[in-house]
Amino acid sequence: MTSFAVVIGAGANELFAAHYLARAGHRALVLTPTADGAPAGLGWVPESIVRDLGLAERGLQVVRADPWAVAPLPDGGRLELWCDVARAAESIRRVSPADAAKWPAFCARMARLARLLETVYLAPPPDPLASGRRDLLQLAGLALRARGLGRQGIEDLLRTLPMPVADLLDDWFESDALKGVLGAAGVMHLAQGPRSAGTAFGLLHRHVGNPPGVFHPPRSNFRPALAGLPGIQIRPGAEVVRISVREGRATGVVLANGEEIAASVVVSGADPKRTLLELVDPGWLDPALVRAVRSIRARGVVARLTLALDRAPGFSTLVIAPSLDYLERAYDDAKYRRVSRSPWLEATSDGGRVDVHVQYAPYDLAAGEWDEARCASLGDLAVQMLAPHLGASIVERRLRSPVDLERDYGWPGGQAHQAEPALDQLLWMRPIPALARYRTPIAGLYLCGTGVHPGGGVGGAPGANAARTVLRDRAWLNAGR
Repeated sequence: MTSFAVVIGAGANELFAAHYLARAGHRALVLTPTADGAPAGLGWVPESIVRDLGLAERGLQVVRADPWAVAPLPDGGRLELWCDVARAAESIRRVSPADAAKWPAFCARMARLARLLETVYLAPPPDPLASGRRDLLQLAGLALRARGLGRQGIEDLLRTLPMPVADLLDDWFESDALKGVLGAAGVMHLAQGPRSAGTAFGLLHRHVGNPPGVFHPPRSNFRPALAGLPGIQIRPGAEVVRISVREGRATGVVLANGEEIAASVVVSGADPKRTLLELVDPGWLDPALVRAVRSIRARGVVARLTLALDRAPGFSTLVIAPSLDYLERAYDDAKYRRVSRSPWLEATSDGGRVDVHVQYAPYDLAAGEWDEARCASLGDLAVQMLAPHLGASIVERRLRSPVDLERDYGWPGGQAHQAEPALDQLLWMRPIPALARYRTPIAGLYLCGTGVHPGGGVGGAPGANAARTVLRDRAWLNAGR
């Protein structure tokens, strides 16, 4: 029997989930309140997903910035980190011959660890306490992959994952500029500084799916590549306000206009808190689970500045993070719920458009609010920091605060990953152990957003993994309406 699935949201994960369900012969209705949704196109798309959905034949293009990072130097020069390891080492040599000599070995070591993570990311997270045959086989497979790293590799893995990224980089390098760029990658979207435990995992996460020595996601045109697959209907302007539940089972959704849509299964790309505490009546859930969901951390610390220039700037990705100390001081402000007086910036250009990641700008301020004046002030500061490197005139600009990002894109607390990508909210603990396998306690209701494993930056993997879980749970799909 063909089932009918409702997918809430139209981001990468929701679209990939819908396409996997449609590919298996199930009709999928994608509901989204806006026509375009959140910014999309960034992140590695796993080759298995590209192959499963035939995206290469459908025109998928993946573009990597090269150099993937450019960092201004105090003497007016630039550190350029190229996708080619040898070429990047030559650029590093101008600031530190010793670091240039270590760069190839660092890249090789990080790439080996990232390949193991890649394996973990392409399936539901392993449950270390599981006793089922499938789970035990998965754990055994991962153990064999880890064993393949050798003694040194296993020691590197166990040491690296809980480390502060600052400690990792201090072990390898001496150049402040190089450590600043890499340290910034480790704390992306985190309410933590480079000396916080577990941030080395963030750097490793940014490396998964990339060539050795590249810690920046590529761009892809996955939306047009996904267009036209039969079995999927996308309805913009459809805001879901409630997930219907009957006898402990999801039976459909209710829209803001009062329309009710019955479904065999509901797959939510909304964040776990909103899905289970707002869209669902929490009375269907165990009180202990409700408490755990309420405790999921989703502290946004990022504002986004968009610039329209009269011509393209002289960079693809510019990083202003001069040192680890600079990053830690920037975080110190956010730690006390203040906007950083010297934020770190990552500006990515696409022709005359420049998108700027501005961190640290906390959602929850100790004093005042994110009003027009505060947004203008932060925008002025970011433009002042960028101006010497743009080589072009600004025609138009807009800064979205974390509050704006929550309102416009549905990012809870302004957090793009829905749940902070901190070490205690990753893998089989993402966002909490009870929800880590995409299923919820309500039969027929699943999670597929960046709040579940493996999180953001892995284009479509949470959605694809969630859809595979739905397809394995045939009992729900076969209960067609």
